[in-house]
Amino acid sequence: MIRYRPPQKKSAPYITPTGYNLLNDELRRLWKKDRPKIVEQVSEAAALGDRSENADYIYGKRRLGEIDRRIRYLSQRLDELIVVDKIPGDTNRIFFGAHIELTRKDDTRVKYRIVGPDEFDRASQYISCDSPVAKDLIGKQLGDHANIRINNTNSKFEISAIYYDGK
Repeated sequence: MIRYRPPQKKSAPYITPTGYNLLNDELRRLWKKDRPKIVEQVSEAAALGDRSENADYIYGKRRLGEIDRRIRYLSQRLDELIVVDKIPGDTNRIFFGAHIELTRKDDTRVKYRIVGPDEFDRASQYISCDSPVAKDLIGKQLGDHANIRINNTNSKFEISAIYYDGK
């Protein structure tokens, strides 16, 4: 039985220069260091004989497939990405690459940075420009209010600071 899965919605092709460099470095590391090391391990395991019960060979081939898939993905994705390295003309509004500080009435502060979908990171408070929070914030300016859902609770925040790297 075949399950049909509709194609995923294409993510935004934007990325910051830092994010682009990280992806490029990952591709270079996979291609120049990780892949040759795994190929050598697989060839050594294959030389031992019976491959059907050779765990090093089986897991090495599996890891090699994972690396090759990631290399293909990164190669294609890096070709279609648009590096956004310019600061917008109106720095009082929220656009791609903005660092934002939001304040709630009880003085709870939340900081976000709007980045591309390939570089979002919850720990760093980097949110994808495709996320609902970012879509709600883009275009707003200092003093505007935004309803944001944090931990399954809707909260009303005021935009208290906006800045961009390099400004």
